[in-house]
Amino acid sequence: MVKVRSPASATVINAISMGKGSAFGIGLYITADVNVLNEKTDDDIKVISESLDKPDMDTSLMDLCVRMVYKKLSGYDDFNLKNIVVSVKTKSDIPPGSGLSSSSAASNSVVYATLLALLEEAGLTREDIDFSDEDIVNMAIDASLEVGVTATGAYDDASASFYGGWKITDNYDRKILKDFTVDYQKVLIYIPNKSLYTAQSDVKAMKTLAPLVEIAFENALKKNIEKALTLNGFLYCAALDINPKIAIDALKLGAKAAGLSGTGSAFTILLDDDSDIDMIKSSLSDYQGRLIETSPDNEGSVVLR
Repeated sequence: MVKVRSPASATVINAISMGKGSAFGIGLYITADVNVLNEKTDDDIKVISESLDKPDMDTSLMDLCVRMVYKKLSGYDDFNLKNIVVSVKTKSDIPPGSGLSSSSAASNSVVYATLLALLEEAGLTREDIDFSDEDIVNMAIDASLEVGVTATGAYDDASASFYGGWKITDNYDRKILKDFTVDYQKVLIYIPNKSLYTAQSDVKAMKTLAPLVEIAFENALKKNIEKALTLNGFLYCAALDINPKIAIDALKLGAKAAGLSGTGSAFTILLDDDSDIDMIKSSLSDYQGRLIETSPDNEGSVVLR
């Protein structure tokens, strides 16, 4: 069995309006356990998927990730596994539909863990095949696009999740333009009692923002995460008719940046080491929803065993 953990990511620039985006890893995770069972099937591969924390969750993304890895490996002469049964179990502390890239983290974890589990079962290593880290990220994105859980492929989210740190990307070309670390150690995530899935969002309304999002994007390229994250958040709140008051209140209380993550419903709040986080958490606790205290993740996807 192979276990891989991948972090969520928080938005700095939402890529939907102009195809370029930015995100950074945060300390909320999805873990995938992949195991080749001692069973046989009439098909080349049978996938048994389960979400341990949400047993009724649609597992089509998990299933597709496994099948895509198997199909690619089957193109190598030394890989001869057939009639196998693969078990995938995921566990998550990322609220789905919150704008924190749960689908990117899930697909990264499942693709990576499946790759290692199948190679191990076949007696092979990654040195025996041509399957790079970027191939893992791209396969995870392709699976998310095919299932329909992303509007742009979310290369910014996927790369921040897999590699960790802060990424600025061209999502259409799937290229990392800038790679930074987040200097802040404290991150607050506010999650209201309402989910908003990216695939269901008003893409046309968001694309009208492109000239203004370009300003936020230029700030990101200059490593000004405070202006970029905050301006992007207010712009997308306007396009999606989401109340930005939580961000305004956080900024008034001393946050360095605050804004909508993805298409919502979560808000990301950046604090420096001098911020009174307990005072800010107490002041924001009147809002309906959850406040999660975490930190940036600069490791990305990690093999746990």
